[in-house]
Formats: sequence, C-alpha cells, structure tokens
Amino acid sequence: MAIERYNPRRTEARWQRVWDEREVFKAIDEDPRPKYYVLEMFPYPSGKIHIGHGRNYVMGDVVARYKRAKGFNVLHPMGWDAFGLPAENAAIERGIHPKGWTYDNIAAMREQLKLLGLSLDWSRELATCDPAYYSRQQKLFVKMFEAGLVERRTSLVNWDPVDNTVLANEQVVDGRGWRSGAVVEKRELAQWFFKITDFADDLLDAIGTLDQWPDKVRLMQRNWIGRSEGLKFSFDLVDGEGVQMEENLTVFTTRHDTIFGASFCAVSPDHPLAKDLGARNEEIAQFRRDCAALGTSEEAIERAEKRGVATGLYAVHPFTGARLPVYVANFVLMGYGEGAIFGCPAHDQRDLDFARKYGLPVLPVVAPKDEPDLEVGDEAFTDTEGDAVRLVNSEFLDGLSVPDAKEEIARRMEASGRAERKVNYRLRDWGISRQRYWGCPIPMVHCDHCGIVPVPEDQLPILLPDDATFDRPGNPLDHHPTWKDVSCPKCGGAARRETDTMDTFVDSSWYFARFASPAADDVVDSALMDAWLPVDQYIGGVEHAVLHLLYSRFFTRAMGRVGFGAIREPFKGLFTQGMITHETYRDPDGRWLFPEDVERQADGSVIVKATGLPAKVGAPEKMSKSKRNVVSPETILETFGVDAARWFMLSDTPPERDSEWTESGVEGAWRFTQRVWRLVGQVIELVPEKIAQPAEFGDEALALRRVAHKTIAAVSEDIEQLRFNRAIARVHEAVNAWGDQVAKLHGAPGPDMAYALREMAETVVRVSAPMVPHLAEEAWEALGGEGLLALAPWPQAEAALLVEDEIVLPVQVNGKRRDELRVAADADQETVEKAALELDAVKRALGDRPVRKIIVVPGRIVNVVG
Repeated sequence: MAIERYNPRRTEARWQRVWDEREVFKAIDEDPRPKYYVLEMFPYPSGKIHIGHGRNYVMGDVVARYKRAKGFNVLHPMGWDAFGLPAENAAIERGIHPKGWTYDNIAAMREQLKLLGLSLDWSRELATCDPAYYSRQQKLFVKMFEAGLVERRTSLVNWDPVDNTVLANEQVVDGRGWRSGAVVEKRELAQWFFKITDFADDLLDAIGTLDQWPDKVRLMQRNWIGRSEGLKFSFDLVDGEGVQMEENLTVFTTRHDTIFGASFCAVSPDHPLAKDLGARNEEIAQFRRDCAALGTSEEAIERAEKRGVATGLYAVHPFTGARLPVYVANFVLMGYGEGAIFGCPAHDQRDLDFARKYGLPVLPVVAPKDEPDLEVGDEAFTDTEGDAVRLVNSEFLDGLSVPDAKEEIARRMEASGRAERKVNYRLRDWGISRQRYWGCPIPMVHCDHCGIVPVPEDQLPILLPDDATFDRPGNPLDHHPTWKDVSCPKCGGAARRETDTMDTFVDSSWYFARFASPAADDVVDSALMDAWLPVDQYIGGVEHAVLHLLYSRFFTRAMGRVGFGAIREPFKGLFTQGMITHETYRDPDGRWLFPEDVERQADGSVIVKATGLPAKVGAPEKMSKSKRNVVSPETILETFGVDAARWFMLSDTPPERDSEWTESGVEGAWRFTQRVWRLVGQVIELVPEKIAQPAEFGDEALALRRVAHKTIAAVSEDIEQLRFNRAIARVHEAVNAWGDQVAKLHGAPGPDMAYALREMAETVVRVSAPMVPHLAEEAWEALGGEGLLALAPWPQAEAALLVEDEIVLPVQVNGKRRDELRVAADADQETVEKAALELDAVKRALGDRPVRKIIVVPGRIVNVVG
C-alpha cells in the first residue's frame, strides 16, 4: 500500500454512495442528543455551479461534520431559492417555460453539489417554486393579513421599464436596474406591504443580543433601521406678496437646535405641495419629471447634484418672522419624516451644497467654544457632541450645548401648540409586489362589491398557470385570458385575482423554519420549529447583511404573532465568508476566455491555446460566468479530486477574506492528500495491527504523541472558531512531524514508537475528516477503524500530553534579541538566569561589561542588562 497512489475518482464516488445508502446525514427530530443546526444561504438554480460557489458550502460542511462527531444531532439541509426574474428572462430569450428551466437547473446543480461530498440531509430538500412550499407561504400571508401585518396602499416605487417590474432600492445600482441596466423611473403604484416598521424598536434593540454576528453586520442593520429622535412642527406659508396661505408646511428634524440658522425650506418632488404647484407651473412639472428619472434609491439621490426650483412661496420663521424661500429639491425624500425640511446650510452638507448653488445665506449657529466667530467654507460644521461646542447667533439659545438647545426649542414649540416630539425610522415598510409571473401568487381577490378579500385556506394554493405566455412586455398573469377571473370568496360574484407576485426575498425569509418540518401540513410544525431554531451557524455573503437578514428577523417575529413558533431571532451565529477569485483572460480582440482556453508559458506569459496569440491577463476578480473566470467542479474533481479542492478552498486564506483560486494551489493540496495516504500506508506496513499502549515511552515517541494530542486540541478550537485555515496549518505541522519520524526509522519500531505512529496516523485522519472526508474515510478503513468515520466520535486530547515539559524563551541583551533559551517549564528564576548567561551570544554581546541586572518575565522573555 505504501507505494500505491491514492485514487480520488474511485474513492470519492464509493464513499458518497455508502453515506447515501446508509442515510448517514439524515437529521432525526426525536433525538436525545443536543441539536446543532448549520445552514448555508441556499443557492439560486441558475444552471451550473462553479468552484467559487463551493466555498461557503464546504465551510458549513466542516462545521456539520465536526459537530456530528462531537455528539450533536446535526441538521444540515439544502434547498433552492427558485423563483425570480432570471427564469422568466430565460423563458423570454429561449422560448421555454420558467418552470422547466428552473427544475432542469435544480437537477444539474444538485448533482454538482453532491460531487463536493457535502454531508447534507437531502430528505429535507425544498424549492421555493414548488407548490408544496409556496402554498404554505400563501397561508402565512393570509394569516399575516388577518393580523394586520399586511396592507395595500399606493406608493412611489422604482420601476424598471425593461424588466417591467418594481425594484427595491437595493436593486437600483447607479440609477439603473440591477439586472436590465435600464434607467429606473419613479411611478406611483398600488402595492402590498409587510408592516416591518411595527417591529422597528424590537429589531433594533435585539441587535445587541446577536453577539455571534460580525460587528460590521450589526452596525449595518442598526444604520438601516435608523432610529432618530426629533421634532415635528409647522411653518406658516405666505406667497410672494406676504399673503398667508391656508395650508402650513410641516417638517421633521433631528437638528431643531439649528432653527436660527435656517435660510430656506425644501419639499420632495413627490410632496403634495410640489404636485399641486406642478399642475400649474411647467417649470416645477418638468423638474419633477427630471427627478423621477433618478428613481427612489437613496444612494442615487445622495450622489446626484443638489438641485431645486423655487416655488414662489415662503415659510415664516417661528421665532424671527423671517421669510424663508421654499424650494422643490431633488435631495429631499418623501419617504422620510414629512417629505419636507428646513435647510441650515452651516451644519448640513447637503443643505450647504444647495445654498452655495443658489446663493442662499450660510449662518453658523453652532461653533466650538474657543471659536465663536466660526466661518463655514466648503464643509459644513457638524460637531454636536460634548462640552466643546455651543450655540451662537441664536438669541435665547446662545451659550447652550446642543442637547440643551434642542430641549429648549422643543419645550417652547410644544407650548405654542405647533410642535410635537417624534421618533422616526429610516426603515420603511417592505413593498413585496412584483409585476412578474415566476413568483409566489399573492392570495388576494379584488371584488367590486366586497373590496379586497383574502383567499380562504381551503382554496389554497393559488397555483401559477402552466400555459402563461411571454411574447409581450408586462406581467404574463395580467395577459392570461382566464387565470385572473374568479368568483369572490365572500359574495360569490365576479372578481379578479391579484396578479402581482411576491418579492423573492419573501421566499428566503422563512425557508430555514420550513427545513425544521418540511413535510408539515401547516406552515410549520411549531414544536419542531422551536426545537431546531435558531440556526446555530448561518453562513453566507455579506451582501445579504441588511435585507435578507433583516427580513428573516422580521419573519420569525411575524410568524410568532400569528401562532407559529416562539423563536424571535432566526440565526444565533452568523459568518460572512469571502469570495473565491480568479484571474480574467481576454483574447487580442477583447473577448473573455475560460481558464481552460489559455496556457501559461515557462516565462510566465499566457497564450490563447487555439491560436498561440498572447492573452490579456486581468487581476483576480470574483468568479463570474459573464467574465468566464470560472472553474467547473467537474474539471477539478476529475483531475485532483474533491478533497484536494476542499483542502485548498479552506487553507489559502482566513475564511472571511477573498481567496484566489490557482491551479498550483489546488495541485499543492492534491500532493498533500497523496502524502497523507502514503504515510498511512507506511505506518500500516510498519505496524500492521493495533497494539496495546505500552507502560513507558521514550523521548521521541513521547514527543510524537505530544504533537498528536496538541493537534487534536488546536484543530478542535480552530474549527469551533471557524478558523479553517489555521486548523489546516495545524494538520500540516502534525504531518510534517509524522513524516520526519517515519523517515528517521531504521528497521521495525519499538513498541512505544509503534504505538505513537499508529496514534498519529489515526489522529491526522480523524481531525482532517471534516475537511477531506473521502480520504479520511478510506484511510480509516485501511487502518482498521471501527464503523464509518463519518459516525465516529471526535478524538479526545489527553490533558497530560498538552503540558509542555520545556519552553523556549527569547533572550535579549539591553533590549536587543540575541538568542533563545530552552529550559524546563518549571525552571526557577535562578536556573533561567544562570542558563541565559552561559549562552555564547549573550557573552559576546556583553563583552567586558558587567551584568547590572537580569529581568525574567516568566514563560515569556529574558532581558540581560549590562
């Protein structure tokens, strides 16, 4: 066996069959062991996976295999986020049905994922486009509607004129649709909303409990919810002649302390006042049309040049009586506060940019205590904290701190009856309506007599029609000749089904709960949901830090309110992994090339295989089918085997960082798997059978045993902390020590070394099993291990072997490192000092100078001062 090369193609297929046949990874609902739920964000079935998709699944698999070995009842499921625009666009482009395209892709991707040897419970597999799933989602929607968590109202939306659907703000990139690239427009549409704002305070307050989430994600969620305390008050309005208008202008501000610095007011282009004026003023009407082309994305609005148009109206300052010009401005959001602001240019950058453009006054009213005559240039002064700033140019507020000034203004304006304190949130209710076919139908009916009526539970599910057509723009459900025509569930009269479908974020906001009871007749089995949730370790990309995670947190709360489970937080631990990157290649004409289309020469240059011409090599980027810098799992597994690919994915960099895929890297991982297999074979030749532990060990055997047990302890800790690259480094160190010892042997080893070698072989195989499960299983069988290694318990480190007999201390002379000293771990200070002075390097550094003192920091360092 020692000279036989490890054959991953044969071995990996064999062990995957064994695991499947014995249902090794099937989670058991009724089990006395503690539960552990590990989940990777489920994939969209886009057609084929590439090796870049595999990293987060392999990380989750390492955790699942390790926790199973540690005695946990592990739930590690897989499903498909299967609704969405790509399938519908594929139907349009290819003349096929979205359903067929999606299920074909699921079948292909399922087989590719199985190639990775993932320890998944495939018995719980679900697809969000399956009626078995979305029928329960419809039932949940109706219950949420009945509980007052769903409502329909007219709202401004981002409209993609190419995909003909509403887009969330986050799906608008640089003012364009994230998929179509079309310039997004603003439209007013009747939309269905989940009332996520009902839970704003709870969602915000509970972020502090998510201590196993990355700090950056928690901060992003806090900022997205964006709680702010301020003042809502009204200005009187007058026209250019000073005649008071019937209506007032109501604003919300968090900086009411700056009221004496106000030099203008502004309203959103979508404010009722702007609409009213636009109906009579073409300049305002055109400005509103221009603003509509920006979409509703806050990012796009923030980056746009600050522009406005004067309305000819003036707001009367509540304390000075000054007339402040009122503008319609493109940077004021209708969705926040009252859709109107007062502008204090000295202390808000947007207001300052606007004031400079239109020649409006800039009066500082907050200044450093030591600079009361502050002048503002191109940057607004925004400091508000502490005792260092005070109010200036503000009449009765002069000399007050910002908090005290806010309190005084609020008190006076409340007393006048024109103001109220108010808490606002950046968070908005979640608009879920999408004007597309391939999504979960919204189970509501529109009746001219009864209004909007939910579909009764016994009439669910509302299935998508299989005969929809995609030959013209717009929503195919609207175009269908019969599907939307139904009888009202309430009065029996003619009615119309809702033709909007749900945002696909809805599908992914509760799938983790359905995994706990995928066969339940109800939405979920609440007992099983509470038993399995929260997910102990959730793994996925940081790009989902806000929407998906926030929506999922809302859903668990909403489900609890309508009677499903008592879980508030869905994910106990969250890990955001880095991406797999790869160089990009283009031919001389600029066309993208696959990695297999090019060849690297001995001098480092890269040529196009087909033509021999030089290829243009780009920097490593996230693997992307559009740029063809992808590597198929089949190619890698055929050449190197899945375990080599898994080892390399985990070993190259810390898991939270991006990792570059290189053929040399995966080849190095393959050589490592071959080395382990070779060493296992050599140990079996040297020690064919397990032997009893001898009573005593020589120094070399004891040293090897120490390495083995320290490896168990270190790898265990590293996997617990998701430090996969460090765990792999520990295994490398152990294999090096193991290989060195085998190389030093001459003849048969004695009983102590024979035992140590068998122990080291079994240790390396067992602790590397979560990373390279097929190789480990094969080696375990060869070593005579009992049963399947996938079901074996995790090895235990002996505490006595973790204690160091010797330690190494760096030795400095006058603060400069000169040598190191190896001494007994329990050596006293006198012994350490004497040994340090006997080092030749210390003697040379001291020369003729006497030793003035020796500083010994126990276990850390020795410093000789001469």
